[in-house]
Amino acid sequence: MVDRIVVGAHYGLKDWLGQRITACVMALYTVLFAVQALGLPEMNYANWRAMFAGGFMRFATFLFFACLFYHVWVGIRDIYMDYVKPAGIRLALHAVTALLLIGYLGWAAQALWRL
Repeated sequence: MVDRIVVGAHYGLKDWLGQRITACVMALYTVLFAVQALGLPEMNYANWRAMFAGGFMRFATFLFFACLFYHVWVGIRDIYMDYVKPAGIRLALHAVTALLLIGYLGWAAQALWRL
């Protein structure tokens, strides 16, 4: 029998699957955004603002950012777990990264709904 030493790493399918799903959502959004942007009659502020005036595009963009930040969190957390050995430094890096990503998501929401 093999005893694993628990060091805070998340062994399992959940994070792997989460990254794949978020990557698919981001890829779909990229295609949607490209179609919308290339369909604009002219690239100017008024048309750009009109593209984001509808609730669907705002929600899709927010979902994109939420997926992006979850994707980043899983990736950077795994990097910290693999390469940063002192537990205190790793915990500090996890906390700073989590707070930054949550702040960036709030900033994205504020920018999207301020239009």
